[in-house]
Amino acid sequence: FQRVIDEVEPLDAAAVDRVLLCSGKVYYDLLAARTARQDRRTAIVRVEQLAPLPLDRLLEVAGRYPQAELVWVQEEPANQGGWQHVAMGTWKELGGRLRRVSRPASASPAAGSAKKHQAEQAALVEEAFAR
Repeated sequence: FQRVIDEVEPLDAAAVDRVLLCSGKVYYDLLAARTARQDRRTAIVRVEQLAPLPLDRLLEVAGRYPQAELVWVQEEPANQGGWQHVAMGTWKELGGRLRRVSRPASASPAAGSAKKHQAEQAALVEEAFAR
């Protein structure tokens, strides 16, 4: 079991200017979008263990990309999912370098219709790659 899975593609770490941190199936949406864009400047890192947060490994991976923007991406609303736990566990150590891309805070974990979910997911992935 790997607590954190660093980028698996052979990217030039010095050229990476954004690291997308995520957990769960959103990884596959991000990977598909990066492939379609032929983006060689964005690394995607999977955080497989949220509790206890593997801060040592996260800092090690972030250290490989010292100039990169760090982005937590989750498909859950901002008040759900791993964001709050990850933000509290890394804020001080990452010097406030971590920002969030997610759906807006909501009482419901889902959009309620497949069509709306797909539109929200596409917007979320677009925001993750926006420069």
